[in-house]
Amino acid sequence: MLKIYNSIAREKQDFRPITPGKARMYVCGMTVYDYCHLGHARVMVVFDMVARWLRASGYDLNYVRNITDIDDKIIKRAAENNETIAELTGRFIQAMDEDAAALGVQKPDHEPRATGHIPDMLAMISALMEKGLAYRADNGDVFYAVRGFDGYGKLSGKSLEDLRAGERVEVDAHKRDPMDFVLWKAAKPGEPAWESPWGPGRPGWHIECSAMSDYHLGHHFDIHGGGQDLQFPHHENEIAQSEGAHGCTYVNYWMHNGFVRVDEEKMSKSLGNFFTIREVLKQYDPEVLRFFILRAHYRSPLNYSDTHLDDAKQALTRLYTALRGVNAETAQIDWNESHAARFKEAMDDDFNTPEAIAVLFDLANEANRTQDAVVAGKLKMLGSVLGLLQRPPEEFLQSATASALAPEVIENLIAERAAAKKAKNFAEADRIRKELSDNGIVLEDTPQGTIWRSA
Repeated sequence: MLKIYNSIAREKQDFRPITPGKARMYVCGMTVYDYCHLGHARVMVVFDMVARWLRASGYDLNYVRNITDIDDKIIKRAAENNETIAELTGRFIQAMDEDAAALGVQKPDHEPRATGHIPDMLAMISALMEKGLAYRADNGDVFYAVRGFDGYGKLSGKSLEDLRAGERVEVDAHKRDPMDFVLWKAAKPGEPAWESPWGPGRPGWHIECSAMSDYHLGHHFDIHGGGQDLQFPHHENEIAQSEGAHGCTYVNYWMHNGFVRVDEEKMSKSLGNFFTIREVLKQYDPEVLRFFILRAHYRSPLNYSDTHLDDAKQALTRLYTALRGVNAETAQIDWNESHAARFKEAMDDDFNTPEAIAVLFDLANEANRTQDAVVAGKLKMLGSVLGLLQRPPEEFLQSATASALAPEVIENLIAERAAAKKAKNFAEADRIRKELSDNGIVLEDTPQGTIWRSA
């Protein structure tokens, strides 16, 4: 049975969906005012992997990932650029889609935009007002009254006093309590606004996800995911809003992926170690970046460095090399077969992709040794579950190689070296090997012949 580490329970739990055979999952998506960075890449790839495994396990999945297309940062950036909010968000939604597609991330079933769900947000805020969990302040903003919700802090595992002491709380004289958070912001001159029972304004960030998840998945659903940085206050506030409004459990399983670090330091613009997906893809093949992300367990910190990306490129090259020259026989995966069973056991253990990828390397070693089409087929099919190894091997190897030599030149040199060895001209054979090595090509002599990969 699939086990998921549930952040709210702080333990692995058997996955038992609300409706047998069906799974409903909501993931917090991007705020579209700039290009996606490595942190966004991890969220997209991790929950794409989760979605793929749920479907491979036979679940009928409804996967929702939202787009935040209205908030303070978007308004500020559009004003700085002297463009409309629609122009700014449209441009960066297109860029996000391009980045996601490059990383092999499949589109979610629904991708709602916040501006398309204002009526749903107004309805939820009204419900909270009726229950005494929200109030209109004298400046026109509507706030959530945190102390009116008994369960506040259960996701973070802290009391209100602990949270207040440990977090930077926004100072606002209009709040009844410093921990209260905004549900509806009164309109300001020059800002976009929608009509509401409390006057024109726009939604707060937290209410957006509560309303959109409720619209697409209902009051109570199975899985809610996002980055670890969203656990508090965003996801804590979602629970307060949704459970306060509807009086039932909001989400059964909370999943949070770990932070991205750069050379062991937290990624941050202020430290100058902030990378967009596009910057990384100028240097590395997109599948290398996807492989790098999946090679780490989703809950662990992910440390980005050129050295680690280079290592990921070499590792993925080894997998593709095992598929080169073999007409892989693909068929439906037999989950009782030993390699597939190990792969499934790993993935069912809280999506343990490092162990699952270790199975791929075992298959690659066997495929290299035997050149067996069935073994190569197993490698390709299990790789597909992770969104890997689906390109023609020659295409990837040509893309990933650091060599200035074209593949056909490499193959010709390998043939010349084989002829030299047959003629016992070992000096010439060694010279050719060195020439290839100087151009970033590593040769491996196998019983079936010589194969090559980039260094």
